[in-house]
Amino acid sequence: MAKEAVGEGVGIRWRRRLHRARLGVRKAAVDYFRGGASDWAGLAVLVAAIPLLAYVSVVTPAWCPPSALVLPILAGGLLLRPASLLLLYAASAVALIAESATLGPYREGPARVTPGTVLEVTAVALTGLVIAQFRSRVGVPWRGGHTMLFDLRERIRVQSRLPRLPGGWHAEMSLRPAGGQSFSGDFVVATRSSGGRVLEAVLTDVSGKGMDAASRSLLLSGAFGGLLGSLPPHSFLPAANGYLLRQNWEEGFATSVHLVLDLETGDYELLSAGHPPGVQLHSGSGVWEQITAEGPLLGVYDGAEFHGVKGTLRSGDVLMLFTDGLVETAEREISEGVDRLIGEADRFIATGFRGAAWRLIEAVAKDVNDDRALLVVSRTHRAS
Repeated sequence: MAKEAVGEGVGIRWRRRLHRARLGVRKAAVDYFRGGASDWAGLAVLVAAIPLLAYVSVVTPAWCPPSALVLPILAGGLLLRPASLLLLYAASAVALIAESATLGPYREGPARVTPGTVLEVTAVALTGLVIAQFRSRVGVPWRGGHTMLFDLRERIRVQSRLPRLPGGWHAEMSLRPAGGQSFSGDFVVATRSSGGRVLEAVLTDVSGKGMDAASRSLLLSGAFGGLLGSLPPHSFLPAANGYLLRQNWEEGFATSVHLVLDLETGDYELLSAGHPPGVQLHSGSGVWEQITAEGPLLGVYDGAEFHGVKGTLRSGDVLMLFTDGLVETAEREISEGVDRLIGEADRFIATGFRGAAWRLIEAVAKDVNDDRALLVVSRTHRAS
């Protein structure tokens, strides 16, 4: 009995040790991917690489010049913390001195430690230190920073997806950031409310453009997506205006247009907050009509009122909503840009507007250095 008790005790201790080891490995893995793990392993590898590079430089300087020390220094700038980076730089300086003493005066051969080599290594070291300090201040690890930016971009795209519409309806949107970047100050949020009968879509243009407006655009798209469909249609823009005012941004205004469309009758209401007018094609007459709603900019003053304008989309009708980057430039007024957009849109009347949003931006404002967005809603026939 005593032996069995001792055996069980040993088994319990080993299971506890195994459990603690498993927890330690899991914690180390989580810390690594979050960027909070210790960098001693990386520092040890890079420090060990320095004498190896120095030895190869002394033996075969033609194939491995002294300037090869920039390789571990550059890797350290991307992987290590500033304090660890200073230790790596100290080891690099010692290796550079040893190479200089071993290879002799730099005037006696090309594969020597020249003043240019010292300047090159120093410049790369300073650059790496600046990068490491920036990462330390922001708190974003190099190995995860690009993943975070990719995730943010994908979140914006997901939030901008339009819901599936019933038969007889088609909706699409296209966003084009300024300068070919991945982030835009324009965004769209949309949902179906009232049991799926009503399509609500909000097109917003945040002040600024490209990366300057990207962070505010991401924040607002999340907030607006939460408000949309949760409030009565006429309460959305006042709530959005109050949200912007509470942020106290120096450049905190935005324009926005809110479409509320009944998918059974085709009746809609358009509410605007300082946004350019929309345009509607009346298929019966082939005439484009500007739809202008009144309302102040979002984030300017409290108690703003927004008055909508009503209309109806019948079979074959098309409604286009857009931001000012699509129709306005320094050389072109909004009215001229709207006329050009309508002229290009006429080409799609016979063939339909599927895939038209992207092509219209290409035709009207391909090389414009501003964020551009276009939302197209068309009724192909009477929905049953």
